[in-house]
Amino acid sequence: MGGLVFSVVLTVHVLAGLGVIGLVLMQHGKGADMGAAFGSGASGSLFGSSGSANFLSRTTAALAAVFFVTSLGLSYLAGAKTPATSSVMGTEVPAQTPAAGAIPAPAAPAEDGSKAKDIPR
Repeated sequence: MGGLVFSVVLTVHVLAGLGVIGLVLMQHGKGADMGAAFGSGASGSLFGSSGSANFLSRTTAALAAVFFVTSLGLSYLAGAKTPATSSVMGTEVPAQTPAAGAIPAPAAPAEDGSKAKDIPR
């Protein structure tokens, strides 16, 4: 059941993201009238309010809200999954330490043609 919910939320998330991208690319940007910034026209439209929001900007805002909510939902669902019952990190092998006063075993003699004897110890 949890996998199905995750898949549905992920699908809605991807579709909302693609919708936001498409709607943003279709809109007319505020910076499109850059001539107004250099004195040719009313510069109030560049930095001031441009009137009420139209259908595209409202739809973009709604899809952006859906995108943020699904982002939070995906992060919650990913963190709520049950942890694995067995883990490689959970099985710790105790280290073998030599007893106090024990003499370490001598190194194996180097074979003929081996460079092992040249390695400093």
